[in-house]
Amino acid sequence: MKDKHNILIETQEKNNGIFRLKPAFVARDFLETGKRLGLKDEEYFLGERGWIAERWLGATNSAKTRLGPKDEGMCYLNLENGLEITLKETIDLIPESILGREYFKTHKGLSRLAKIYSFKDRIQYHYHQMEKDARLVGSNSKEEAYYFPEDVDLGPHPETFFGVHPYIVEEKKQDILIPYLEDWNSDLILKHSRAYLQVPGEGFHIPSGILHAPGTAVTIELQEESDIFSMLQAKTGENIIPKEYLYNGVSDKDREKYKERIVLKQLDWEANGDPYFYENHRLFPQIIEKTKQDGGEEYWIYYNTNKFSGKKLTVKPGKSFKSVDAGVYNIFVMSGKGTFDGIEIESGDFYKEELLICHDAAVKPLTVKNTGNRDLKIIKFFGPDINKDAPLIKKYKS
Repeated sequence: MKDKHNILIETQEKNNGIFRLKPAFVARDFLETGKRLGLKDEEYFLGERGWIAERWLGATNSAKTRLGPKDEGMCYLNLENGLEITLKETIDLIPESILGREYFKTHKGLSRLAKIYSFKDRIQYHYHQMEKDARLVGSNSKEEAYYFPEDVDLGPHPETFFGVHPYIVEEKKQDILIPYLEDWNSDLILKHSRAYLQVPGEGFHIPSGILHAPGTAVTIELQEESDIFSMLQAKTGENIIPKEYLYNGVSDKDREKYKERIVLKQLDWEANGDPYFYENHRLFPQIIEKTKQDGGEEYWIYYNTNKFSGKKLTVKPGKSFKSVDAGVYNIFVMSGKGTFDGIEIESGDFYKEELLICHDAAVKPLTVKNTGNRDLKIIKFFGPDINKDAPLIKKYKS
């Protein structure tokens, strides 16, 4: 029998540098699902593990869940011979073939995570540790960005709370949050934050260290490769979550020393109290003029950072688009059907929605055809330092 290395190389050559990927779902026990991930109703509830509320796309890390399997969320290749192998192991075996020789000199993996999530209620007010604190528990920081797809039910609470009211930082009143963490019995901590609408077709860019409580709109998120977080909101709906979630991303030493006050030490207070928070974090599609064609067009939808980037590609019915990029990426087919360099893709078929485009294929012209009667919409997810021409948000200052 051929070894894994040879099977992977042969598959890569056969498909001109493209791998099919399997879908991967993640269950959470702290919040119910919104049931908008394409599964049957009875497939969402997994008993003690909770509800399937997330689908991870091309992930090379696993979800930090209490009761799930060790590989929960990790991506597996969809190979014709049935070989079970994760995308992470694939990259470990043939790194230069996937990442490109030059990129591999400075980057040992894809180093990004894309996901889709759908919750019944707003996600609890939480933050992701900055690099200095994440390192203390053996994790990466988690900078992230959101895109809210069009033509999808927004759910009952399509607004996200971000940061704190500016006066809390200006007047150094951060202690105002501590009683809610000590009592751990309500959602009233949200009184001290501000909410912004989740607008279909738009999104937000959120560095680590910023408090946020995402709303119920289906969200396609791109982020650093991490699942670290700490929750500050005890109650959602009628449910009180375990207080352990407050210390989820905290070392035992810091938990014992600071207790609830560890939160005050880990937050980026200047960013949380920014009076121009919306203006400095809102993302909206920016057309990429240099790739615009008769058959379709691309837009930047994830930008303002060198840690990841992403594009939305739209191809018109019956048309084609020549796709050329700067490096390795994975795709998710949001709507429509067609072919990607001859490989059949189709929204709604879990096993035809995801591909990995290896470096040598990505930098050459690939033909994307729309064979359906509606727009073919594809999202491209890139890791750090690949798209150095991605735009930046114009910064507003007080």
